[in-house]
Amino acid sequence: MSTRHTYDLGVIGNCAYLALIRQDTRVQWLCWPRFDSGFVFGGLLDDEQGGEFSLLPPEGPFRSHQYYLDNTNVLCTEVETAQGRYRVTDFAPRFRQYDRYYKPLMLIRKLEPLSGTPRVRAVCRPTGDYGRQPLTPRRSSNHIAFLGLPEEIRLTTNVPLSYLLDGEDFALSETKYLVLTYGAPLEAPLESTCEQFLRNTVQYWRQWVKSTTIGTLFQTEVIRSALALKVHQYEDTGAIIAASTTSLPEAPGSTRNWDYRFCWMRDTYYILTAFNNIGHFEEMEQYFHFITNISTRVRDKYQPLYSISGAAELVEQELTHLHGYLGNQPVRIGNDAYTHIQNDVYGQVLVALLPLYVDKRFTALERAHSETLMYEALHFIDRTMEQPDAGLWEFRNLAQFHCYTYLFHWAGANAACQVATRLGNADMGELAGRLTRESRAKIEACYDPQRGCYTNAIGSPHLDASGLQLILMGYLDPSSERARTHLAALEAELMTPEGLFYRYRHADDFGTPETTFLICTFWYIEALACVGRTDDAVAALRRIMQYTNHLGLLSEDVDARTGSQWGNFPQAYSHVGLVNAAYRISKRLDRPVFL
Repeated sequence: MSTRHTYDLGVIGNCAYLALIRQDTRVQWLCWPRFDSGFVFGGLLDDEQGGEFSLLPPEGPFRSHQYYLDNTNVLCTEVETAQGRYRVTDFAPRFRQYDRYYKPLMLIRKLEPLSGTPRVRAVCRPTGDYGRQPLTPRRSSNHIAFLGLPEEIRLTTNVPLSYLLDGEDFALSETKYLVLTYGAPLEAPLESTCEQFLRNTVQYWRQWVKSTTIGTLFQTEVIRSALALKVHQYEDTGAIIAASTTSLPEAPGSTRNWDYRFCWMRDTYYILTAFNNIGHFEEMEQYFHFITNISTRVRDKYQPLYSISGAAELVEQELTHLHGYLGNQPVRIGNDAYTHIQNDVYGQVLVALLPLYVDKRFTALERAHSETLMYEALHFIDRTMEQPDAGLWEFRNLAQFHCYTYLFHWAGANAACQVATRLGNADMGELAGRLTRESRAKIEACYDPQRGCYTNAIGSPHLDASGLQLILMGYLDPSSERARTHLAALEAELMTPEGLFYRYRHADDFGTPETTFLICTFWYIEALACVGRTDDAVAALRRIMQYTNHLGLLSEDVDARTGSQWGNFPQAYSHVGLVNAAYRISKRLDRPVFL
């Protein structure tokens, strides 16, 4: 077997920013002031132009070990050298203060000796505009300001500034603190404030986990997935991004390098389901508000994705000055998929609106304008029923009548039927009922009676993993023979010997996919549970856990042959998939299972 590639990174965040920190203490990715801003540290894409923030031994071999404090997003990296051991504790402060969340653009690094007298070299060299803008350091009394961006970056520390500015190492004989801020600086006692922020942040995350409703199945992994998903929500607007990174390739040399720092409408249903499954209403409500904000400004069509502030124009650019992850180019920012036609989004919005009417935690005030949104989404479905689209997988040069699109037409119209019944709205009920019937007919036009399965599009011979959703969304009765044969056909065509699932196996704009897509494997696990193959589902979920990195974090894609992680990382929707799969299995089991 070839060497397995994993992302040697941990993620921290506070719902205002995210950072990726390598197992050698380097901050490899940090975008400020927003998830989709230019990077301040981008060594992930270019070692030279990406800046550096590291706390490394000056020479000689060393070993490192990385872990999270239990049930938190506080990351610890222990480094052992011949001279001694030290620990770096990294976190983004987050806690309740003054009846709201305190979530500053602040990275705190606590550097403490554990044994011996290790020597450390602290390097802090941020950059601007994706490495194109060098920043000018300015020494002050107890901090270094880095100038050149719209707002000041400041490093406040009790590490001697001369060592930092001159690149000198020093003997670590007492705890040091390094606080990097963007905009508002830290203007408070350094040591006591850092320790207080650390205690408050640990307490916040542990209390958040305690308020999480999860079963006993793979509880540790579900907790880590929930924590990872949480920090991918941009709390200011409620948007949830697909991943914090851009241009990490789906496979080496594939040029499938995309910017995932945006919010995809197609994933609305799965995200809301995940937060509902773990009992976190606050995040679900914030995300609903983001979707509502998008919906009320749409005029001609919904886009597949929007920025975290709801901006519609996400022009794709290639950054030719950057080396790329392990030399993989191009490096892209923005995503031209925003121009695509992807018609399943209307059903996604309708299904997202349904909880307003069936979940008693929502009040009448919160659903005040949603009836109009439902009408608009239904009319969009009506107008696009005969329109081919790019589909779930966003084919760039191919438009088809996709089964998955019609599935969400069907699901959305069904949701609208339920709402119409509750409201006594006969007009909405009539329109939704007609669209339910029409979309069902389109889905049935994808059925291949010879193989006993549904293809990916009308007139297409190809299967794809989105067909699993016919079972998960309740279109096919899980106990039916048609569900059994459909699942068997998908297994035969798309599943690897290792139990992983490809999105599809036919060629697209970039050739034949080389890696499997993790969310599809989680859909498969859910489908197994739905059809009653619970033991198979548990075994499959156990197998997929081997594809996490050292911290339990999941990528977008996995090379089935090597088990290597590829694609943007960590992938929020992979963790959504894990949460939903574990929940689906737990509901089928009538006994507690600890795995």
